[in-house]
Amino acid sequence: MSDTPKPLRLPDLEAKKKRGEKIAMLTAYDATMAYLLDSAGIDVLLVGDSLGMVVLGEDNTLSVTMDDIVRHTRAVRRGAKRAIVVADMPFLSYQASISEAVRNAGRLLQEGQATAIKMEGGEPAVPTVARLVSIGIPVMGHLGLMPQSVHQQGGFRRQAKKEDEQKKLTDDAMALEQAGAFAIVLECVPDTLARDVSAHLTIPTFGIGSGPYCDGQVLVSYDFLGLTRGPAPPFAKKYASLGESIVSAAKTYVQEVKSGQFPIASEPAANA
Repeated sequence: MSDTPKPLRLPDLEAKKKRGEKIAMLTAYDATMAYLLDSAGIDVLLVGDSLGMVVLGEDNTLSVTMDDIVRHTRAVRRGAKRAIVVADMPFLSYQASISEAVRNAGRLLQEGQATAIKMEGGEPAVPTVARLVSIGIPVMGHLGLMPQSVHQQGGFRRQAKKEDEQKKLTDDAMALEQAGAFAIVLECVPDTLARDVSAHLTIPTFGIGSGPYCDGQVLVSYDFLGLTRGPAPPFAKKYASLGESIVSAAKTYVQEVKSGQFPIASEPAANA
């Protein structure tokens, strides 16, 4: 019998919700990291446009292109055997028109070999979601803090704190589900709102900075592993300190190269 794990499918996520089984999602941007996270049993790997910040060093996600996401998604797919691979639709890849959204989402499935795409937005995005789903492109929604709207939302800050904002987010979530979205990310919204939205929906919710009541959780892998430059978001638990380990290892390497300890000669020196 093969030891290769059985790949997860999108219906498996809804089945996990029905069973009350929490779902784990992390971001990934390359084949090696995808392989390691996949081997650990991560259910969903998100090729997030966060790569603009944590990989490319930008201040936000707005400069990430379709070519960037396609390339990194293809790399993640090469490393992942079990996990579902979801690719972010970058800024301006779907907002201009539904036909453009279809072409770009199609690229992520065809060239990037993603299982599904993720796109930000509530009610205005519903017709696009419905069209993509109707032609066989699975869509994950994203509400609350939406990094592609960072300027409009006033920075990376908690959203939907007022009653009317919470009602709108709930209505948006239900509209996305009705349009055919298979899951929704809820970013930086109050815990109680995330709980109520999750209870209203039959599809899974993934929280990031939105408390413990969502059906699953997602973190940026660089935050999770302690690789982030500067302070990580306050909600991001650091499960390892790989940044410190890398700096320490590199310092040791520098010292050994300069002192002649590395490399060790493979053959004895010839007699003078």
